[in-house]
Amino acid sequence: MTQTMTTGLVAIAIAGAALGGAACGRTESTSQAPASSQTSAAAPAPAGTVDMTFKTDPDPATTGDNTFEVMVMQDGKPVTDATVSAEFFMAAMPAMKMPEMRMKTDLPSAGDGVYRGKGQVMMAGDWDVTVMAMRNGQELASKKVTVTAK
Repeated sequence: MTQTMTTGLVAIAIAGAALGGAACGRTESTSQAPASSQTSAAAPAPAGTVDMTFKTDPDPATTGDNTFEVMVMQDGKPVTDATVSAEFFMAAMPAMKMPEMRMKTDLPSAGDGVYRGKGQVMMAGDWDVTVMAMRNGQELASKKVTVTAK
């Protein structure tokens, strides 16, 4: 790796860590199959509603090795027969001569609706993460979150 690229990566990591400190955390949204109308928090969940939670260990995520965990529930019961993955994406930064980055991690079942796997976060900063749960080749649910790695 050239000195210029190394210096650039260090600068990006420092900037990402500074920004991450200001905006640390995740934002979450879930799309569910089958589609349902929005309900208030007090209303009971309609039949077929799938809920997914996403966690990182450590929290917040760091550059290097991390463990990712997803809990998949349908109608309040653990989903144990899904195929779950998490795909991380960081947009290109042409001004810094950085290409877009992607990393996908399969999360095998750990039992009781929990899916867990390890993956590497390549650099500090905000990552767009799409968590996907599939059953019999069909999308069960997907969730988009932002993970800020330090």
